[in-house]
Amino acid sequence: MRNIKLIIEYDGAAYNGWQRQADVLTIQQVMEDTLSRIVNDKVVLIASSRTDTGVHALNQVANFRTSTKLPLRNLHLGANSLLPPDIVVREMSEVPWDFHSQYHARGKIYHYRIYNNPVRAALDRGICWFVHRPLDLEAMGRASRHLQGTHDFNAFCAAQCDVEDRVRTVTDAGFDREEGGMIVFRIEADGFLRHMVRNIVGTLVDIGKGRIPEKDIIRILEARDRKLAGQAAPARGLCLMEVKYE
Repeated sequence: MRNIKLIIEYDGAAYNGWQRQADVLTIQQVMEDTLSRIVNDKVVLIASSRTDTGVHALNQVANFRTSTKLPLRNLHLGANSLLPPDIVVREMSEVPWDFHSQYHARGKIYHYRIYNNPVRAALDRGICWFVHRPLDLEAMGRASRHLQGTHDFNAFCAAQCDVEDRVRTVTDAGFDREEGGMIVFRIEADGFLRHMVRNIVGTLVDIGKGRIPEKDIIRILEARDRKLAGQAAPARGLCLMEVKYE
């Protein structure tokens, strides 16, 4: 038996998230079905992160155990030849039997792209949130720094989140401005709750628009009340950039 690790890139626009579900198309389903055809056996993928509907990934990590004797190169080339254009296996390697993509992950980095310009984008429209009103990026950056550290992020968790422990440690949060009006919000933490990044970004954009006072981010965190936070940013701007392991 072998344990195979994958690093997967995908455009999540056409999928109902990562996790396999009945009657809807997901990344996990497409990946498992493709790999099963190649190894001629059932494949169950373990992923580092269950990205939501419409969310993208540059470096999603997953692993599966198999008895196939196919050379790794053949398995890699075979997978990419059968996968649709919006999913690709960037890397494939054999790892120790006890490696677990989810349980061994020690941190994740997400980026959220905001196109802040009076005129909407055409080419990048599927990977960013178009906000035409000018944003106070300095206020947004100052507010984002209050997210760093260990907090209960219940105020930024989806209402249907079924995780009881909502304490997470954020090690980095801030903004980078690119040419042409693109703004990238970066956040790194030991883990994320459902819709956590999107709810944070929506709140920071409301701060940038002046709808929420900058220092209210502290009150929102401490109150742990989702109703006090801002809107949820659209899924299309969110991308899983990196998963960290020891």
